[in-house]
Amino acid sequence: RTQFDAIIVLGFPANADGTPSPEQRARVLEGVREFRRGVASHLIVTGAAAHNSQVEAVVMGRLAEAEGVPRTAIIEEPQAHDTIQNAFYSVRIMQQQGWRSAEVVSSPSHLPRASLIFRHFPIEWRMHPAPWPAELGMAYRTALYIHEARYTARLRLWGFKPNVFLPPA
Repeated sequence: RTQFDAIIVLGFPANADGTPSPEQRARVLEGVREFRRGVASHLIVTGAAAHNSQVEAVVMGRLAEAEGVPRTAIIEEPQAHDTIQNAFYSVRIMQQQGWRSAEVVSSPSHLPRASLIFRHFPIEWRMHPAPWPAELGMAYRTALYIHEARYTARLRLWGFKPNVFLPPA
């Protein structure tokens, strides 16, 4: 599949001053590139103020708009505090719009875990990696891969129980 109803850009913490962090910026810019390529006509940016006072979706939406995505094509999902909720709230938005497919953009280390999560939702999806920001060194990337491997292993071992992780519908 080469076209989707939406592109979902998974959240990552912004800097405390409200500017995009390098990894957040890379994810959004890749989503914008895919939008420009015509992969989808809507961009869902998702994430709450999970790690500081900055709402990830708002920071990401501003960046996407500054990069030329029309405001009408950007949907900010500001409630999700983790990847499971990113998927849940994004899919809820898609269902409200009658959309059934999405390309999901995230960092390369995050895609295996995100794939395990998106399997539990009733949409067609494809994962798409954002390139690593040049300023993030090998030690940082390695630490993220280890972090993600732990969370992915936990999901594989104990499974995904939507009623435990998700808010009531």
